[in-house]
Amino acid sequence: MKKGIIALIVIIALIAIGGIWFVSVNNRLVPMEESVTAQWANVESAYQRRADLIPNIVSTAKGYAEFEQETLIRVTEARSKATSVTIDPTNITPEQLQQFQEVQSNLTGALARLLAVFERYPDLKANENFKELINSLERTENRINVERNRYNEQARTFNSEVRQIPTNIAASILGFERKAYFEADEGSEDAPEVEFDFGS
Repeated sequence: MKKGIIALIVIIALIAIGGIWFVSVNNRLVPMEESVTAQWANVESAYQRRADLIPNIVSTAKGYAEFEQETLIRVTEARSKATSVTIDPTNITPEQLQQFQEVQSNLTGALARLLAVFERYPDLKANENFKELINSLERTENRINVERNRYNEQARTFNSEVRQIPTNIAASILGFERKAYFEADEGSEDAPEVEFDFGS
């Protein structure tokens, strides 16, 4: 009889310890996942800032580059596609992130072509409004890079925790999954930089 009671107490104690451990794992992973989600919002905000600048750049350029309508249309279409892709930050899969990166890369390429074309329009380059828009775009591109790197760091911290033994067992049961990373775009190491020389 005593052995049965002791065994029951041991079982109850083990269940209690296991429950406490699951709660502690959950309470540790929730804020980490929230940090990833919050940082994703910063990434989206930076990309949205770029998307918001593009109509002003296109509008300003139209008056000077009347023969470059096709380039302007491409930028507008690329912007439309880029803003149509949304991701659920609580469930960022590698496939979703790749699709997001592809449309953003297409927009980056269209913008680079647009800026390269405008090198041929000295009056446009001298336009103060256009200069400020391009400067804002450059600052935004830098901000995008910073926010992407910060997101990757938050995702790395979370993923490391989720993969460690024995946390990975509880994480799997509790539904915590690894987060996808931003990766360098294919060929980005050779991507040309487009800069305006406003000094002339």
